Amino acid sequence: MNDSIFNELQDKANEADAIGGTIKFVIDDTVVFVDGTGSKNLVSNSNEDADCTISTTATALKDMQSGDLNPMTAVMSGKVKISGDMGLAMKIQSLMS
Repeated sequence: MNDSIFNELQDKANEADAIGGTIKFVIDDTVVFVDGTGSKNLVSNSNEDADCTISTTATALKDMQSGDLNPMTAVMSGKVKISGDMGLAMKIQSLMS
């Protein structure tokens, strides 16, 4: 597992307001599960079903974080795949930047 990706998403999730649902990130072979159904976001590496699943590569994630890749462009070009609750996916912009 890529600890730096996990730790980075965990830090951002801890700083952000609770997202109001569950999101699973699948980044290469790293799973990051964010449970934002309570008062704060809880982050783990459990591979559970989520309200929204976002799959991408570490390279695409870094490009989005640096601003070199627009998240909407990434989705349209297939570099990011989103399944489930699209409204929830829109809320995670704060976790990606």
